[in-house]
Amino acid sequence: MTRIIPKVALTIGVITLAGFGIPHATQLFAEQGAQAAYEAPRNSHGQPDLQGIWDFRTLTPLERPKTLGDKVQFTREEAAKFRQKAIESNDVDFNRDSMGEFDVEGAYNSWWMDYGTDLNEDLRTSLIIDPPNGRLPELTPTALARMKKDKERIPPVRVVVSLEMDNRVFRPEGPETLGLSERCLLGFNAGPPLIPSAYNNNLRIVQTPDYVVLVTEMIHDARVVPMDGSPHLPPGMQRWSGDSRGYWEGDTLVVETTNFTDKTPTFQLPLDLNNLERNGVVGSGQNMHLVERFTRVSEHRLMYQYTLTDPKTFVRPFTVAIPMKASENPMYEYACHEGNYAMAGMLKGARHMEREQAQR
Repeated sequence: MTRIIPKVALTIGVITLAGFGIPHATQLFAEQGAQAAYEAPRNSHGQPDLQGIWDFRTLTPLERPKTLGDKVQFTREEAAKFRQKAIESNDVDFNRDSMGEFDVEGAYNSWWMDYGTDLNEDLRTSLIIDPPNGRLPELTPTALARMKKDKERIPPVRVVVSLEMDNRVFRPEGPETLGLSERCLLGFNAGPPLIPSAYNNNLRIVQTPDYVVLVTEMIHDARVVPMDGSPHLPPGMQRWSGDSRGYWEGDTLVVETTNFTDKTPTFQLPLDLNNLERNGVVGSGQNMHLVERFTRVSEHRLMYQYTLTDPKTFVRPFTVAIPMKASENPMYEYACHEGNYAMAGMLKGARHMEREQAQR
C-alpha cells in the first residue's frame, strides 16, 4: 500500500454527455481558476503524456448529502466543517479501547487507512456531476430484487461486506460462500469504474504506441487497453473487468468498456447507515456500458470522468468526476490474491466456532 504524507459520445441509444448538459473535465477546473489553456506534454509518440501514478484520495462524498439539497459547492467555512467531521468519522481508533471485540476483529487501525484529509479543490458537494442533484439515480425494481438475492450469499457470492442480519453471525462454509472482494478477485475501489475509498487510492498509467495500461493499486489489477481501433470481443467472451477499447478525443483519453461478466456487479453503493437495505453491490455487469475519460489539466492534475449506463440497474445514466493528483511516491504491490492467508483463517475460525457451539 502506498503511504503518502497527506497534502493538501457514449451510446446505448446515442446518449451524449453534452445532451445531459455535463461540463467537460477542463471546464470543471477552469471554473475554479485552473489554466484552461493548459496543453499537456507529449510523449515520444506524440500523444498527451498521462503516464505516472495518480492519487484519487478525497473526502468529497460520491453523493451529495441530502441535507445540502441543490447546493453544488461548499463555502470555505462549510468545507472546513465538513472536512473535520469526515476526518473524525474515518478515525477507526476513536474510542477503540471501549470496543474490545472491534479491537480484535477490526485488524486495520487508523494507520492503515488513507481516505485523505481534504476535499477536492473545486469544493463540490459531490463527485457525481450528473444528475444535477449530485446523487445516484433511483434503482430499478430488477436491481432491488437482485440485491435481496445477493444477501442470501448464493455462489458466486458478489457482496463486498457481510452485514450481520438479525444478530446472526455469518460463518462461511467454504471459499465459494465468501464474496468476490473477500477472495481478492475484484471490488472495493479497484473498479472499473474507480471510486475513492479507505486506502490504496492510486492508479498507474503506462502508455505505448498501441496500448494504454491502467494499473490499480487495490487488487493490483491491470487493464490493457488496445488503441488500434479494433472491435470489442464477441458478446459471449466476458471478463471480470470487462473488455476495454481506447481512443483519443483531442487531448482526452477515452476508454469504453463492455463485456463484463454477470458475476461482476454494476456498482458498489456508498455505505448508508440510515438505510442498510441499500448497501452493498448492485446490478449485473453484463448490462453495463462504461465510458471513462482521462484529461490532463495541469502539470500535477488529471481529471478522471466516467459515465455509467445500465438501464436494468439505474433508471438513467450518471456521471462522476474525480480530480487526481500526481504522486512521486512508488506504488507497491497490494498482495491480495485468492489464496491468501486471511481466507484460511476465516474458514478455520468458522469451524472452531461451530465446535465450540456443539460442545455447549
